[in-house]
Amino acid sequence: MSGRLALFRWSPALAALPGFPALQAHWNLAPGAPLLLLREQDGALRADLARWGLTPAWLTDLSRTPAHARAETLAEQPMFREAFARRRGLVPVNGFYEWRGTRKRPFWVSGEDRLLYCAALWEVYPAGDREYLSLALVTRPAAALRRPLLLDEAGQREWLAAETPATRLRELLAAPSPTLKERALASLVNNPALDGPECLTPA
Repeated sequence: MSGRLALFRWSPALAALPGFPALQAHWNLAPGAPLLLLREQDGALRADLARWGLTPAWLTDLSRTPAHARAETLAEQPMFREAFARRRGLVPVNGFYEWRGTRKRPFWVSGEDRLLYCAALWEVYPAGDREYLSLALVTRPAAALRRPLLLDEAGQREWLAAETPATRLRELLAAPSPTLKERALASLVNNPALDGPECLTPA
């Protein structure tokens, strides 16, 4: 499961999007952290921070905010189906971490120098006189692991567009994963409090 992400480098074009926040580099983002969310609003792309853990307005138990939505079931699940129909977004990352084997060795999975764009669902949660954004990453099976659903440029546009038909959205949920680079890491990243470039120290 893609339980940790990193976003420490982004393009000037991304930073020029409306709403782009005062973003700091992060090498070890876990559920509950704010993630950069790209979404379409009034026909234009904008960027916002959203809490990693989907929080619909009707949710009363805020300890049960899912960080992931499984691609094969999200269209039918009450927690996700309305967001899937109306509130789809993208989360750009430099890469993500996987732990494998009986000793749970960490691996860094990335697109080398290019950003990866993860499919996401988002919600607005009202709190007093403010509203907060939250999201869940869409995941798909990858052998015994669940990786983020990664979309190419054409897929990103279709995923964000309000007019994309449901049949096409379901096809995107099964989109093939791009070629990714992997490397084994030292155990430093196991510490969720560590959030610096040393997280990527090779094994």
